[in-house]
Amino acid sequence: MGPDGSGMRHSRPPHSRGARVVPRTNAARSLWSNRRLSSSTSAPDMPAQLARAARRKRALRFALGLGPLRATLALTLAATTLALGLALVVRALAGDMPPLPTLALALVGVAIVTPLVAWPLLQLLVDLEARRAHLDILATRDELTGTHNRRQFLVLADREWARCRRYDMAAAMLMIDVDHFKQINDRHGHLAGDLMLRTIARAIGDTLRQPDLLGRYGGEEFVVFLPHADPLGALDAAERIRDCVAQLSLEWKSQVVRATVSVGVATLDNSHDSLAGLIYDADQALNAAKDAGRNCVRTLPPPAWHRGENLPIVSR
Repeated sequence: MGPDGSGMRHSRPPHSRGARVVPRTNAARSLWSNRRLSSSTSAPDMPAQLARAARRKRALRFALGLGPLRATLALTLAATTLALGLALVVRALAGDMPPLPTLALALVGVAIVTPLVAWPLLQLLVDLEARRAHLDILATRDELTGTHNRRQFLVLADREWARCRRYDMAAAMLMIDVDHFKQINDRHGHLAGDLMLRTIARAIGDTLRQPDLLGRYGGEEFVVFLPHADPLGALDAAERIRDCVAQLSLEWKSQVVRATVSVGVATLDNSHDSLAGLIYDADQALNAAKDAGRNCVRTLPPPAWHRGENLPIVSR
């Protein structure tokens, strides 16, 4: 059985089998797009590739075990030994040689041998850096959508929230929920649902500014932190997101799949003594948007003193 229950196995990812997003955007492709194995890799080459990979791992563990100082000393000793050995072999074959040509030959040998010894170590360092960067992506990015995962978003948003509180700057939080997302999974399959989530994440990202933070909060919920956004600016950003998602259409197996989102908006004020309080208010506003019929934007009513009610009495 195939993943879509059609009884056929598909060798290509869904977006290459005719799935198309309208309208198209100029956003960069996700780091987590599906990739096919290269057809140039044949089966007989696999054991050799696995053996080379195992040797590289053993060499990497050995180099890391030595440490920087001992690895440098080992490299210097190996290059010097090989160069002197080469000079002695050449001198023995050529007979007696003056000291100056012997020294010059040793220096040439060092110049030749050192890159040969250093090149594998440099390859190991490059491989180690690539692995570290990949682990950083796995630790901070959502695997499906490529946005910040929940943990990384909270870390970055808490830093921005503290800065906004310290310098008395405006900020806002948006909670975004895909309306009736379970119906998309039940009607078109989970692969269509995954593609819809990736499409919505790209659409949201296209509407945001460079300093804004976007993360996947969980399931079909996204969260956005807007630094330097007053209440009207936050509502305008939320409405742009809602309208952009409503205009999307995903062609999936000769069917058009559409989705809408509900958005809750909370703006930073003195009552928010933590980031959790701001997220809570945005979540309450999201519930209000769902109760209002979904596919809309809602925000909590401002405090009484913001509306001009119950103003404090100032005695002179």
